Amino acid sequence: MIKNDLFLRALKGETVNRPPVWMMRQAGRYLPEFIAIREKYDFFTRCRTPELASEITVQPIRRYGMDAAILFSDILVIPQAMNIEVQMKPNFGPYLPNPVRSQKDVDNVIVPDVTTELDYVYQAIKATKELLNDDIPLIGFAGSPWTILCYCVQGQGSKTFDKAKEFCFTNPIAAHQMLQKITDTTIAYLKEKVKAGVNAVQVFDSWGGMLSPTDYQEFSWQYINQIIEALKDDAPVIAFGKGCWFALGDMAKSNASALGVDWTCSPRNARYLTGGNITLQGNFDPSRLLSPPAEIKKMVHQMINEFGKDKYIVNLGHGILPNIPLDHAKAFIDAVKEYNPS
Repeated sequence: MIKNDLFLRALKGETVNRPPVWMMRQAGRYLPEFIAIREKYDFFTRCRTPELASEITVQPIRRYGMDAAILFSDILVIPQAMNIEVQMKPNFGPYLPNPVRSQKDVDNVIVPDVTTELDYVYQAIKATKELLNDDIPLIGFAGSPWTILCYCVQGQGSKTFDKAKEFCFTNPIAAHQMLQKITDTTIAYLKEKVKAGVNAVQVFDSWGGMLSPTDYQEFSWQYINQIIEALKDDAPVIAFGKGCWFALGDMAKSNASALGVDWTCSPRNARYLTGGNITLQGNFDPSRLLSPPAEIKKMVHQMINEFGKDKYIVNLGHGILPNIPLDHAKAFIDAVKEYNPS
């Protein structure tokens, strides 16, 4: 049994004294102990070495005592397993030298045996579970099929993902085949993660907000929903679409255990759009962690009051930024732990 199961209870919608708290990207680049490891090992070496991935996962827990850990990994391990080359270039980000741009390219993409291709991830989960010693739950994650497709087609990060959208709109048959291959791989991958010991999974749709509401249904949500349906009996699923407030109503009708909300949607609107019955997670603007610690604490308490302490998980509206001072991150976590419903 998990000693601190606050996060799992919030996912079930149970009444709690205070909401649980964790931060997206909490295992990473704002921590000096992470930077020390980064200086020695390149990105994918860190992902593929269970001892390193597990150590990085627990670093923020040792320092701040969040209510959940999230495995250090990357969404792009999926295309790598699918026979697509992915490099991580310093000061540039992901780079895919051979982007998927045609039916022939899609035909060359494989649905891999995830048990062998991604075994290093499951080993990292087992190593992390040992370090966590059942103190708190461990979250596994994957990118949404649309978000993965964005990188596979664009070949790199982008402000518009124009090439990815062009591919979907001019070659929809190939695009849907690609999305289905990513979906099938992701379902198998997340199921193995649960078997290896994660207590919940999160699907990150980082680029969902690039699509119109109609296109979102066609090219993103239907695939995320397949993942939710396949996983719902195995573990709680959190669906997080950045910039996707327009889809919250449909997402709330799914079997997701919780929905992530970014900072562009107010707590009141998020509750209204989702019908008030599903657990919500978010939605502090990551840049607001640059505010003075006393102000951060005040804003966090106000955010909890607006969402309500139940059916709520305190988090950022996207990943923590690399330039956040350590005591500001601490103020965010401590504010939740000190929360007292009056």
